[in-house]
Amino acid sequence: MAGAGACRSSQPSASSSSSATKSVAPQRGGSLVASIRTEPGSFNRYVHRDSGAELISILTHAKLVRINKATQAVEPGLADSWTTSEDLRKVVLKLRPGVTFSDGQPFTADDVVFSFQAVYGLGHHGPLGASMEVEGKKLEVTAVDTSTVSIVFPVAYAPGARILDNLPIYPRHKLAAAFKAGALQESWGLSTPPSDLTGLGPFVVSQYVPGQRLVFERNPRYFRKAGDGTALPYLDRVTVEITPDPNTELLRLEAGQIDAMTIEVAPESYATVKRAADAGKVKLYDVGVGYNADALWFNLKPGAFAGDPRAAWLQRDELRKAISLTVDRKVFADTVFLGAAEPVYGPETPANKQWYWGRPTPHDPAAARQLLASIGLSDRNGDGTLEDASGRPARFTLLTQKGRANLERATSVIRDELKKIGIAVDVVALEGLALIDRFANTRQYEAVYFTASKTDTDPAVNLDFWSSHGGAHIWNFDQKTPATDWERRIDDLIVRQIATPDPAERKRLYDQIQEIFADHMPMVYFAAPRIFVASSARVINVTPALLRPQLLWAPETVAVVH
Repeated sequence: MAGAGACRSSQPSASSSSSATKSVAPQRGGSLVASIRTEPGSFNRYVHRDSGAELISILTHAKLVRINKATQAVEPGLADSWTTSEDLRKVVLKLRPGVTFSDGQPFTADDVVFSFQAVYGLGHHGPLGASMEVEGKKLEVTAVDTSTVSIVFPVAYAPGARILDNLPIYPRHKLAAAFKAGALQESWGLSTPPSDLTGLGPFVVSQYVPGQRLVFERNPRYFRKAGDGTALPYLDRVTVEITPDPNTELLRLEAGQIDAMTIEVAPESYATVKRAADAGKVKLYDVGVGYNADALWFNLKPGAFAGDPRAAWLQRDELRKAISLTVDRKVFADTVFLGAAEPVYGPETPANKQWYWGRPTPHDPAAARQLLASIGLSDRNGDGTLEDASGRPARFTLLTQKGRANLERATSVIRDELKKIGIAVDVVALEGLALIDRFANTRQYEAVYFTASKTDTDPAVNLDFWSSHGGAHIWNFDQKTPATDWERRIDDLIVRQIATPDPAERKRLYDQIQEIFADHMPMVYFAAPRIFVASSARVINVTPALLRPQLLWAPETVAVVH
């Protein structure tokens, strides 16, 4: 694939293939240095959704089941087996025997029940509660005995245990008192001594230096074993360096001072990393087209623009369809991702082979102008800018995140492309938390271009995105009743889709959902990037995945040559 930057192969080179990393048998011991861009908000994943808190959770906690990020298969975790009822309403899990927390306390079904109570109890103060609901209703979780857990879904739910990958299990003996006192939201903050933290993951927190690093030591009580029956993890230590500047991060990777990046290589950094890989200094992996693409959406909450003359067109389907017709996706891919991207037209990308459905939108500015004219926008005074019936210019403000080069490039392309058909776009870049507050909390915005990642490849696990009452139904959150007829139709179809055991019928229903989405286009997608990740040359036994952290999603299996 050739773009505005270097020519890139669609296949990993021999020096960077995942099979090459496994040609050397993993050795026990040694340490690995990883990097993150921003400091974590907390040690408590139940409260914080940032990437730092997520990485801490992956390193120090465990789940009942785990989705293999490379194959998307559901694998045993703290539960070593489970059964699903014929009506798809109930899952019964058998917990692994003899598992203990890192502090030596036994893990039981009571910890599972407590973990569900905790995330549900946090409500809107926590990011995980909605992801553990089906059709906006909580799961009924019961400890049958110390090693058996019963989970009853509010409706028939085809993915079954797959949803459990969303929830790390926390220790009841450590946090029950805080939960009872209503103080769980403040628990396990960054001032908590590492000795007070405990988990079921492969590592434990041993040191935290604010603004600099976190250090994790091997958990000798970790429950997973290697294929030969020996203990995991392989590594003795993982150090996570906080490195806000991407250029510094790349220089340290090339110099061997860090071993693994926890995010993909940025398009503008690809050529530098490729040269280092060709010189044998690093390993570069081409993982493929990503599952997620950034998107543009408007505030579609009814009444959001009451009193604003632009209300007649800002929320119209025709505007969003015109934008999709206007933006040249090849220009977009070449400019934003330096050619290393594929056009996309909806929330699923070609990477999701099981569920993808696509209806390409042509690049047709003339058709876009006709759509805009149908909602009263035309160049009435010949100045090149469209006006509405009262003579006001067609103009809106597009928010994005400051400091993320791909988002800033993308919004520049959108602004320049829309200017060609007479729509003026004012791009405003905000700090990440301020941006999220605008669209998720105050909901005071016109349009946003940002990342709206789905949490799983199975649509049924993303009900909070598809359901009109969902907390991730990003263009109009938490609707009491569907605001539009098409959203009501999607609600009905997704209920049928999650309750159907037949995979072919589930696919047919999801195709219908995606077709309705394409007809109304509440979010406009342009391109999904190819994902490239890099590590130092000494890292082995990794299986790179599309989703972050691409190299550390199964940290217990990672090893280094030493």
